[in-house]
Amino acid sequence: MERSAKSFLAGLAVTLAASATLAGCGGDTVELVGTVERKALELAAPVSAVIVDLPVEVGSRVEAHAVVVQLDTTVAEANLRAYTAAREAAEAGLRQAQGEYQRVEGLRKARVSTEQALDDALRRRDEARALVAEKEARIAQAQKLLEDLTLRAHSAGVLDQLAFEEGERVPAGGVAAVVLADEEPWVRVWLPARAVARVQPGSSAEIEVEGLDGLLAGKVIHVAREPEFTPHYALTERESSHLVYETRVRIQDAPPALRPGLAARVRVQLAEAR
Repeated sequence: MERSAKSFLAGLAVTLAASATLAGCGGDTVELVGTVERKALELAAPVSAVIVDLPVEVGSRVEAHAVVVQLDTTVAEANLRAYTAAREAAEAGLRQAQGEYQRVEGLRKARVSTEQALDDALRRRDEARALVAEKEARIAQAQKLLEDLTLRAHSAGVLDQLAFEEGERVPAGGVAAVVLADEEPWVRVWLPARAVARVQPGSSAEIEVEGLDGLLAGKVIHVAREPEFTPHYALTERESSHLVYETRVRIQDAPPALRPGLAARVRVQLAEAR
């Protein structure tokens, strides 16, 4: 987290403590500290490969299925050609084995051949069929790998990160790019146990994000079922041993360029105490 974000969070400790007291005493809102989150789509390399093209610049919008990173397909294409040739050879062997089986079957019906000869011909035909199926499976794998070497955005969004440059080799499983999906961002906060009964999905909220002017409208979309101990930066030392519930507050009408990781203050509307 940036130093400014830490300062922002630290500066809210006193406000948070006062807000928690307000919730406990029957006030209308509870004020919480958290960070902005967005759905990040990581595009990883299926195998170790060199980047040959980066058609999209960081910060640019991408549509669903758009090419973000193109990895080298030379080896994959060569393997596909080899597997295709191997399947053609296997199919030729199957045709020969099928013909031989039919010939021996005719001889057996004429009582010219033995049962053992017919069994042997049947076995060779079945082995030839299995070999063709194996080559077809290898072709399918090669085609899948060839497709996977073109890294595409799973959904529309903004290209947030490119971890490598053109000409660099990405390790197998390495994340080459990150796309921030267009889905509405949310703020992850921790709701004090004494206020959880008065907050539920659908509760309205106001959100102040570090670096942005004005307040953003929000709505609670999730409150965890199980409590946990407060993260060290979310409350004052006095409150740090209390149990809290992880809560997500969606930001409505968020700026398109709103980045994850920014510190935020959330004021959640409490339901009337019963």
